[in-house]
Amino acid sequence: MALQFQQRGSALVRRVLLVAFLIVSLALLTTYAREGETGPLHGVQSAVSGAFAPLSRAGAAVGSGAASVGEGVEDLTANDDTLSGLRDANAELVEQLAQAEEYRQEAQRLQGLLDMKDAYDIEGTGARVIGRSATAWDQTVAIDKGSADGVDSGLTVMGPSGVVGQIVATTEHTSTVRLLTDPQSGAAALLQSTRAEGVVRGSLEGLLYLENLDADAEVQVGDIVVTSGLGGSYKRGLVIGTVVKVDARQGDATRRVVVSPTGAVEALEEVLVVFSVGSDAGASDGDQGGDGQ
Repeated sequence: MALQFQQRGSALVRRVLLVAFLIVSLALLTTYAREGETGPLHGVQSAVSGAFAPLSRAGAAVGSGAASVGEGVEDLTANDDTLSGLRDANAELVEQLAQAEEYRQEAQRLQGLLDMKDAYDIEGTGARVIGRSATAWDQTVAIDKGSADGVDSGLTVMGPSGVVGQIVATTEHTSTVRLLTDPQSGAAALLQSTRAEGVVRGSLEGLLYLENLDADAEVQVGDIVVTSGLGGSYKRGLVIGTVVKVDARQGDATRRVVVSPTGAVEALEEVLVVFSVGSDAGASDGDQGGDGQ
């Protein structure tokens, strides 16, 4: 009984307090609504708001910071994607530039062949180098034109700057060119300035020598050496190279000089196979034989 009475008393007290709280709240709301902004209740509100303002700003700052971190992570991901895309684009650009440079150099080489063709009024066919020997005693290159293209043994082969060799073997679609620098190669030649005649031969060193010149022949560094056409091995009047060293020995029946080819034969990529030159346009193929003088 005492316990039940105590519980009933506690419930009654709570009800009384609730009613009192409601009455006080209603009175405060009524007073707050009727008083001006300078009233005491408005003053209390301002004080409480000021006291809790730092906490509100801190919460806002934390929220803003979290948002910034999230945006930073997104930006980082976006930057990685962007960098990856830029790297791919850069690689593609480098490849395109390299390809464009290859096209430019090829066009330059082909233009050199066309200029040579026009300068000598050459009838012939262009060809690409598709292979080369790797030994000093067999300096040859393979080209992608053969008998099906009108190419035959004995025909002169030119690079962008002058004579580079002669056809020595053919198949239907390929041919072998023996370079002038080959030790087995020989071409009847002359000095363009004095018309002194000799024979240009290759060597194991890859040098050209103009041999069998008369001992009294006038020759100077820089003189141009051209094919003489004697022996029919090469067409007449085609540039071979320039004199770079003169043998100063006197008293022998003959002398020799070192000749630099007009082009780097080891770097040949395209060549021109000569069918005829100028007034030789109507000449028969029998005018050209194999290697010889």
